[in-house]
Amino acid sequence: MSSKAKFRQAGLVTVEFALIGSVFFLVLFAIIEMGRFLFTWNVLDEVTRRAARLAAVCPMDQVDNVRQAAVFNSSILSGLTPENVNIQYLDQAFTPTDTLEQVLYVQTNIQDFQYQLLIPLLPLEPFDASSFTTTLPSESLGITPAGAWTVQCTGA
Repeated sequence: MSSKAKFRQAGLVTVEFALIGSVFFLVLFAIIEMGRFLFTWNVLDEVTRRAARLAAVCPMDQVDNVRQAAVFNSSILSGLTPENVNIQYLDQAFTPTDTLEQVLYVQTNIQDFQYQLLIPLLPLEPFDASSFTTTLPSESLGITPAGAWTVQCTGA
């Protein structure tokens, strides 16, 4: 191959790399973003599960401590605070109640938390996390006989 032919193809490698590289990096960043999304999904699911479990065994007047304990160790998820965890005590008809004797279920969900994807090419709306809900049957609600084992209802 003559030096003239090599000179004409010198920029071809750069153009090929630009085309192939852009597709490669787009796929790579999409995989990373999918991993971030699944991680966030699992953290939100775990927070509602943990909050429901603690609310089922802790006294009803310690809701703030239950929220704090549910979000504890989940601080790696940016923007998730104890205020994002909603706890409701439900009666037999699954309607909210404040009467201890009527509580049969505890329901927790995530409220006012938005997850924004970081993919710059797609103008996607933030993901609404209000669909994460856990409902459990109430257990002791903090009422234990004297001398029985009790649950720590704090987040520290």
